[in-house]
Amino acid sequence: MAFLCFTPWVSSPIALVAGFLFAHFVGHPFEWLKGKAVSNLLKIAVVGLGFGMNAHEALATSQSGFLMIVGSISLTLLMGFLISRLIGIEKVPSYLISVGTAICGGSAIAAVSPVVNAKEQDISMALGVVFLLNAVALILFPFIGHLLDLSQQDFGLWSAIAIHDTSSVVGAANAYGLEALEIATTVKLSRALWIIPVSLFSMLIFRGKGQSVKIPWFILYFVLAMLVNTFFPISFSEDIVGIARSVMVLCLFLIGMGISVEKIRSAGIKPLLHGFSLWVLVSVGSLLMILL
Repeated sequence: MAFLCFTPWVSSPIALVAGFLFAHFVGHPFEWLKGKAVSNLLKIAVVGLGFGMNAHEALATSQSGFLMIVGSISLTLLMGFLISRLIGIEKVPSYLISVGTAICGGSAIAAVSPVVNAKEQDISMALGVVFLLNAVALILFPFIGHLLDLSQQDFGLWSAIAIHDTSSVVGAANAYGLEALEIATTVKLSRALWIIPVSLFSMLIFRGKGQSVKIPWFILYFVLAMLVNTFFPISFSEDIVGIARSVMVLCLFLIGMGISVEKIRSAGIKPLLHGFSLWVLVSVGSLLMILL
């Protein structure tokens, strides 16, 4: 089944759903590819996509989306705090969900967790909420994009702002079109860089001392690949990009296999309500800003 991810017959949304259904009915035959292994595959795929992008165009795209990135992160954290007070969810898990929604899902949660001294239960709860909403977004966003007849540029920007994890952003944009994929990946990785300042900010809020901040080095490699493609183009760059896109689909299949009914149930009602409310506000708000 996994080999079908390297064929044109399996798209990103199909791969995610297929992985979930396969693991649910058959089982997970790739236990060793959980967690860090899938994360590393994802990072390799993202770096490979850099060989298909132009640095000049990427810079222009990042500049046009800069204010929206900063505004969305700030407003998401603020709204996350207000919603948590409204529904009565604990401070740490609500903050993890807010950070995951504001920046880049699981990566942001993993980076901030040691800074805020999060418990394993808090981390699992936040990851469960984010992964569930990622799965919904991956399937729903391309449908909404076509329904509203969004341009490639608008959809790429919207998905980069409103979807949590890099894998789901790239997956949704990949299903929409190549131009949307380039814009979404660039803006998303620009957004992911905010892990560092937000982590430092979190240390001040939660008064963590002696805590380290995980720097997403793969973003630097992505930029280097983009610079190579711009100033020192290689003849087989298209082949690298094609392989990277296939690996991305495979990652989504493996991620889908890691989503279980038990994980969704263990998240609880309040965290799900918190994450869903925040996600809807960000999705609708950013879409309105793009359209208007």
